Amino acid sequence: MLFLADFLPLILFLAAYFYKDIYFAVIILMIAMPLGVLIKYFVSKKIDRIYLWSTIFLLVLGGATVYLRNPAFLYWKPTAFYWALALAFFLSQWIGEKPLVQKFFGLVGELKTDHMSPEQWRKLNFVWVVFFLSLGLLNIYVAYNFDEPDWVRFKVFGLLGLTLIFMTAQTFWVVSKIDKASPENNDLEK
Repeated sequence: MLFLADFLPLILFLAAYFYKDIYFAVIILMIAMPLGVLIKYFVSKKIDRIYLWSTIFLLVLGGATVYLRNPAFLYWKPTAFYWALALAFFLSQWIGEKPLVQKFFGLVGELKTDHMSPEQWRKLNFVWVVFFLSLGLLNIYVAYNFDEPDWVRFKVFGLLGLTLIFMTAQTFWVVSKIDKASPENNDLEK
């Protein structure tokens, strides 16, 4: 069900875009994403903050797109969101007990995030900052150097695909580091 809440708005956006136009697609997305927030809340009893903030960015910039009949606001939505994430990850190194990337991986399964050093987490956190900054730049590059249908496909498939590949690679890396640092493995080596 959570999978559906994450991806259905993107599928509806794509279908609405190719059915009619960017403005109709934005309206559909502005309806679907808040519904996604509600579905995720009712299923998990938790607010997915990243999804919520993405929805807020969409409502503001999507609303400007529809009201002003200017798709440039929508083109900037992913970039503004990714750069806000980059800033949040960057600032988390000094605000709070742990960098955001460590908190993120602490939510994933039963990972023992304390098996990696604070320095390793800071470096990984910086990698995420660079990734989100790069995604924002790439989005704007595609938006202003390709035609609108190409940007729409890139927004739905390209940005999502790059994020999934990045997070999968990061997860494998973190798990390998945690496994190596695990006290059980250290006991076996003695």
